[in-house]
Amino acid sequence: MTRTVIATENAPALPAPLSQGIRKGPVLQISGQLPFDPATGDVVGTTVAEQTTQVLRNVTAVLKAAGAGLDDVVMLRVYLTDPAHLAEMNEAYAAAVGEPFPARTTVYMQLPPGLLVEIDALAVLDE
Repeated sequence: MTRTVIATENAPALPAPLSQGIRKGPVLQISGQLPFDPATGDVVGTTVAEQTTQVLRNVTAVLKAAGAGLDDVVMLRVYLTDPAHLAEMNEAYAAAVGEPFPARTTVYMQLPPGLLVEIDALAVLDE
């Protein structure tokens, strides 16, 4: 199986040694996306709801570049900086992702200052 790098200008390109996404066979892994505006590089929003919405826009842009969508996602991993943000993140997440929801893991970690959420995705596509 060929390993294909997925890249799009519609999601931020980070100054880190990673690809926005990688597809191998039917498996598509989207790197953790942050709440950056892909056009300006600025952080979008100061609340976890605003940032979650932008992060999921970025995830969706990489999925689209691979010919996929949220309905192909089987797992989303959410990284939050503060457990107190869980309810607010859940509301924004539910609105953006829609039912039926993919499987999900949520963990708490430290992100750079001003960043409240990061999300990565695992999708399975038709070959």
